[in-house]
Amino acid sequence: MSETAAVPSAPRRVPPIVDHLAGIIAIVIAWQVYVTATDAPAYMLPAPGAVGGALADLAISGALWRDLGFTFGNVVFGLVLGALAGFSLGFVLAKSPTLERWLDGPILLLQTAPKIALAPLFVIWFGFGTTSKIVLIVSLVLFPVLVATIVGLRGVPQNALELARILKLTTWQRLMRVELPMALPEIFIGLRIGAVQAVVGAILGEWMSGKLGLGHLMTFASATYKTPLLFAAVLLTVALGIAVHVSLEAAERRLLRWKQ
Repeated sequence: MSETAAVPSAPRRVPPIVDHLAGIIAIVIAWQVYVTATDAPAYMLPAPGAVGGALADLAISGALWRDLGFTFGNVVFGLVLGALAGFSLGFVLAKSPTLERWLDGPILLLQTAPKIALAPLFVIWFGFGTTSKIVLIVSLVLFPVLVATIVGLRGVPQNALELARILKLTTWQRLMRVELPMALPEIFIGLRIGAVQAVVGAILGEWMSGKLGLGHLMTFASATYKTPLLFAAVLLTVALGIAVHVSLEAAERRLLRWKQ
């Protein structure tokens, strides 16, 4: 008999998507069991099948793609504009501590102002169209990206900046080759927070005004007591948020491969 102990095999790694799907299936089963056991009325808690039927009706009528596309477009456009504005302002403030001290009060005031209270003002100032929704999304995305950019740029190691100085890199070259790559992890944290805020802002804007989008679909379903449709709109919003989050994670992994 050999004295060499058998090396236990490494446990098989299950793809994360399998765990996510298993969790979702468990929730749906529990949901169905609860509705069946309590005989809950459909206007309070519809069964998963009724919500699926509402989703299918939306898809067949074309309203699903119209409203989902409208909200998705607002989220992406507002997220890009807010991220660019947040990064630009964050870069300026990171390079100018004096300017940051001057603007710290106004920025804090704007950051802490409840956006749900400002949303009606945006509608008054910018109208019922897309502009007011984009402004609301930008106001929600700007601050997380701004703070993350300042933290990331100020966290660049001094020896890296010294090396850039020795190599006589220009301001643009130092930003693109040294500072931005090292600040990207913090900036992506701000982007992920901003992406969640962008979805919330888009839905809130569509709640307040407009005739398109998932937010408008929710107000319509709520006003007409179509609870399955309301659940379907909520699920679509969750799916949209997850899709944006996963896309940002994929971009982060691709851009930060050098750290792995």
